[in-house]
Amino acid sequence: MKKIIYPFVLLLCWFALQPARAELTIEITSGTEGALPIAVVPFGWGGPGVPPEDVAGIVAADLTRSGQFAPLPEADMLSKPVRPEDISFRDWRAVGVDNLVIGRITPQGEGRYTVDFRLFDVFRGRQLSGYSFPTTRERLRETAHRVADIVYEALTGERGAFRTWIAYVTVTGDGDDRRYSLQVADSDGHNPRTVLRSRQPLMSPAWSPDARRLAYVTFEQETAEIYVQELASGERRKVASHQGINGAPAWSPDGRRLALTLSQDGNAEIYILSLDSDRLRRLTRHPGIDTEPAWAPDGRSLVFTSDRGGSPQLYRLAIDGGRPERLTFEGGYNASADFAPDGRHLALLHRDGRGAYRVAVQDLERGMLNLVSEGQLDESPSFAPNGRMILYATEVGGRGVLAAASVDGRVGQRLRLQEGVVREPAWSPFLE
Repeated sequence: MKKIIYPFVLLLCWFALQPARAELTIEITSGTEGALPIAVVPFGWGGPGVPPEDVAGIVAADLTRSGQFAPLPEADMLSKPVRPEDISFRDWRAVGVDNLVIGRITPQGEGRYTVDFRLFDVFRGRQLSGYSFPTTRERLRETAHRVADIVYEALTGERGAFRTWIAYVTVTGDGDDRRYSLQVADSDGHNPRTVLRSRQPLMSPAWSPDARRLAYVTFEQETAEIYVQELASGERRKVASHQGINGAPAWSPDGRRLALTLSQDGNAEIYILSLDSDRLRRLTRHPGIDTEPAWAPDGRSLVFTSDRGGSPQLYRLAIDGGRPERLTFEGGYNASADFAPDGRHLALLHRDGRGAYRVAVQDLERGMLNLVSEGQLDESPSFAPNGRMILYATEVGGRGVLAAASVDGRVGQRLRLQEGVVREPAWSPFLE
């Protein structure tokens, strides 16, 4: 078994020390057909009473919401082994699971724990993976997400994205009592933490490539301004406060520049801001509206929304300039692009033939457009860092909620608050 030790970094300490807020609740709406059967046995507990966190339950929930696994219900388990020597592979084959996860949580004193787990191939009767994690009470959920990531990668060959974060804006109250809050939570909606509260609108949160900073738009001074905020310290810096529009910040892959939408010259155009020197360079020049820039993963080009052709469509433009290339031709509205990590696909907002605004994925090599959501008013699509899921905002029963869909549209889920609305989601990069 491999042993992994990771340090307490400032950013994770910030998460652990923040007071808890209202959590998002996940509802799986579609997608278990064809999922791989797996058993995640309740982890053994080496202390008194009950364990402080249901690590196995979190792992099973992560695997379920990926849409690629169907964990066996605990009631259907013929046994609940904790040690490898306790496993009867015949029993697990009898209940039809392909893989088995067992583990143990051991208290080490002073709020510290060790989480051990092993992954087995049931039919071959051999271990596929096994790790030991030192952790704390506050980080047991994070450790469970790490376990799920390892299991996911071992069985799919792709990196898991459970130990990641999502940023979003919540809105509560009405009229003069309306409050806006920029939140960051685990990818499953747990452990929400407040980055900023305001009586004025907050929008367009964007993650830095190292997941240590957020850029966002705020109207705290009753005019649009763009800030960059350090999550660990809370320190923030105003980076754009020009006359007119200051909007749609997007980080370059190297984290040194922001693409912005500004109208300081009288029209909404795309600019590139160097964060080191504050140098601002205008990238587009057209009487149409150019907005919503998204960087390609290689940093060499941007995709943006423009109505220069008569309706909102997506265009690609090299960072060095040149003539924009139109990418979308199907339908009269295609906007709000986000690049997949592979750089070959875009998530976007598409208006279908019924007038519904739905999330779609476009293959940039073949030009094919595939609708993946079923809403009427979907918005703000954001890829998971492994490219397997897309987070977006939608409305259900007149309330704003978050939703996620797999890139093939087969898997769907919703994340909602008990009160208020949720909007403007952004999925973080991998947490290194």
